[in-house]
Amino acid sequence: MGTREDAEQAPEIADRSEPVGLMEPMMVRSEAPGRAELADLVLTLAQRSTALSAGLAPAIRGALADLVRSMNCYYSNLIEGHDTHPVDIERALAEDYSADPKQRDLQLEAKAHIAVQRWIDEGGLREGRALMTEGIVEIHKRFCDLLPEDLLWAEDPESGRREQVVPGALRRSDVQVGRLVAISPGALPRFLKRFEEAYGGLGKIDSVLAAAAAHHRLLWLHPFTDGNGRVARLMSYAVLRECLDTGGVWSVARGLARQESAYKTHLANCDSERRGDLDGRGTLSEEALIAFTRFFLKTCIDQVEFMTRLIQPDKLRARVMLWADEEIETSDLPKQAKVFLDRLLSVGQIARGDLPDLLNKTERTAQRVTKALTDRGVVVSESTRSPLRLAFPASIAGRWLPGLFPDQHG
Repeated sequence: MGTREDAEQAPEIADRSEPVGLMEPMMVRSEAPGRAELADLVLTLAQRSTALSAGLAPAIRGALADLVRSMNCYYSNLIEGHDTHPVDIERALAEDYSADPKQRDLQLEAKAHIAVQRWIDEGGLREGRALMTEGIVEIHKRFCDLLPEDLLWAEDPESGRREQVVPGALRRSDVQVGRLVAISPGALPRFLKRFEEAYGGLGKIDSVLAAAAAHHRLLWLHPFTDGNGRVARLMSYAVLRECLDTGGVWSVARGLARQESAYKTHLANCDSERRGDLDGRGTLSEEALIAFTRFFLKTCIDQVEFMTRLIQPDKLRARVMLWADEEIETSDLPKQAKVFLDRLLSVGQIARGDLPDLLNKTERTAQRVTKALTDRGVVVSESTRSPLRLAFPASIAGRWLPGLFPDQHG
């Protein structure tokens, strides 16, 4: 990671004095063509996201958020070319790692991503910190601190030069991403200060728009040696979670990964310079920023609508009961498990002492039903005295929540 003595001996970081105006526009102007459409999309997203979260019992919302963390991690990793299925991610969370070193490293990477998202879900980036330099740096540090050594190196595809990734440290060398030659590393503090000024203290509509605009502008800055794409997606997730109060039950990452080519094309287009007098007032293309913001918001709306369809109470209940019927027929799941699951789907959790009356069975039978469901991962509890809660394990998510992510392979 480097010592203080190493830092003192390190060469001076180059600042080529690029003007911060190179990053403008930071937001779509209020008078820009298409701004009204974007505002309408924000309102639609806010309404549908609120309806989705509000329609869930708190315990079910929490259980779903746990699964969405794995889903978000899976799709964000997929964009980076790392395919770690949620079942393997779930195994890593249970300290069950692959014997293959590369697969184990990817499991640890996924576990790191989930830890950071859980920190966000628990309020780690409230009060606008997601769009502040110290918040962005903390995302990177928290993630990289949990990575295995082999994943803390970045390699230049052209030169083959390898550079160590220091958790939470801004890059110290020049970099080119595709056709984009990023600003000099010494200029990063100045540009990040402008980033904070542009995205701080915004109203609700502008904050949602900033989740898209800042997403690209952070990637344009390329502040870290590696991990910028993941940090940008977690930053946008945190912004949307706070200003829309999403409850963590949906994520844009799934939509971006399913449209990866369009996502990356939009990002590349946003790197383009202004295309004439009708293309905004900044250095970069406002038309491209509008197009990406529209794509980003529509992707968010699509993901909210997908989750809303997926967890419609009657349809979710039918899928869970069908799974229970098959488990009762083919394994040792007690028949009373259906009554238990039906109540959990309605209220989210049950006190242990209420279970014998609910099942109209003895306490011993209630314990046997609880163990059977706990062994399958669909019922969880914080302790032996805590209420029993519904869970959505990745291993059966394809049955209960089809389409959330691909079925396990290999």
